[in-house]
Amino acid sequence: MSMAGLVAAWVVFGVVIVSAAAQIGLYISAGVELRRIRRRDRHQLWRRMLASPLAPRISILVPAFNEAVTVIDSVSNLLALTYSNLEVVVVNDGSTDETLDRLVAGFDLSPVGPVYRRVLETAPVRQIFRSSHDARLVVVDKHNGGKADTLNVALSVASGDLVCAIDADTIVAMDALQQMVVPFLDDVNTVAVGGTIRLVNEARWSNGQMVELRAPRHPLVGAQVVEYTRSFLIGRLGWGPLGGNIIISGAFGLFRRDALLEVHGYEHGSVGEDMELIVRLRRNGYERGTPVRVDFSPEPVAFTEAPESVRTLARQRNRWFRGLLDVLTRHRAMILRPRYGSAGLLSMPYFVVVEAVAPIIESLGLVVLVVAAVTGGFPPAGLTIVGAGYLVAICTSYLVLLVDDVAFGTFGHARDRLLMSCHVIVEQLALRPMTLVWRLWGLRLFLQGRTEWGVQERRGLDSAT
Repeated sequence: MSMAGLVAAWVVFGVVIVSAAAQIGLYISAGVELRRIRRRDRHQLWRRMLASPLAPRISILVPAFNEAVTVIDSVSNLLALTYSNLEVVVVNDGSTDETLDRLVAGFDLSPVGPVYRRVLETAPVRQIFRSSHDARLVVVDKHNGGKADTLNVALSVASGDLVCAIDADTIVAMDALQQMVVPFLDDVNTVAVGGTIRLVNEARWSNGQMVELRAPRHPLVGAQVVEYTRSFLIGRLGWGPLGGNIIISGAFGLFRRDALLEVHGYEHGSVGEDMELIVRLRRNGYERGTPVRVDFSPEPVAFTEAPESVRTLARQRNRWFRGLLDVLTRHRAMILRPRYGSAGLLSMPYFVVVEAVAPIIESLGLVVLVVAAVTGGFPPAGLTIVGAGYLVAICTSYLVLLVDDVAFGTFGHARDRLLMSCHVIVEQLALRPMTLVWRLWGLRLFLQGRTEWGVQERRGLDSAT
């Protein structure tokens, strides 16, 4: 068993090093892209231009299923955004709680009839409402059909040239939409732009706006902050210069509406409908001979809360992994095909190797190590090997936090920076192994053909102090 333990240690070390090496490559690319964006936005002339009522019309699409705790604050925030040409379309997906009742009472909704141009096939719509206080707000009540179906209803009802898809518990920064529009004006081939998601379970709020971002005291939430920072600041930003972006978070993304309708909207059968849509947009562009651009802008920010219980987080992560496997399986014909450019030759293989296969190999390696330790067959050299691998991963995570602090000044107090330094350790030594287990769980459910989302618990951002 000693030899098996040593081999397993080298396997875990190799997987961690390969992942870290890929991350370092993305760090370099992200630095180049961040410098370009900062140079472009130095004078911020676009702020004045996009304050004009002639700015492109944006429809914000808000799918809501059992979001009674957060929906009023979220919609109020959206209606308060500084973007001049705005529409908010909230779609109640057959909620079983008080989501619709709170919307009707909170915004004085009046029925205007269920008649609309049905451009995509969806579950039936019961009623459409418009706010008597603010005509920019449209609320649709429909039979339950899932998130993709709900977003397709919103796409049909929306009137904007651009649509911004967000989650019902998401709070958008006041000038985020103005910043997100810029890539569409820079390049006519841009079909989608993503922004940064920040976790704010313990932030300080005032009048629906985040006024101070604080490092979470809860170690599970803090570890997720480290993950999100690395994912958005390095992963999403780093793929930009390489032309390999294939993910925009379903919680906050801006799209050309006509491009979404051309590919028939969101896919009903996919657990990872946000990633699947981007891959389909990219694939459609390559197959038409007019490659499209998917961009990421780090400065537009939206805020949401992270799961605080292990059970809720486990459901979220196994669903994310099932979504990844579903997308890679659906679009496997793109992998390593020059026809699909950087998406097929770079990003799709990266997600297969680093995000799908490597975690499974690492999980099995750790299982062998645990068995070896229990049976007394764990070689001392194995601990050194595995420790070296995780030390590299910890160092790269510290580098991410440093870049985030220098570029965006995310945390204003030294105590927050110190606390985040501790969360890096928690993320690598506790959350990462748990996530590996949840991915194995997700793999099992994927092979069984399971597509359910699971219940996601919310406590509401206004309760954060």
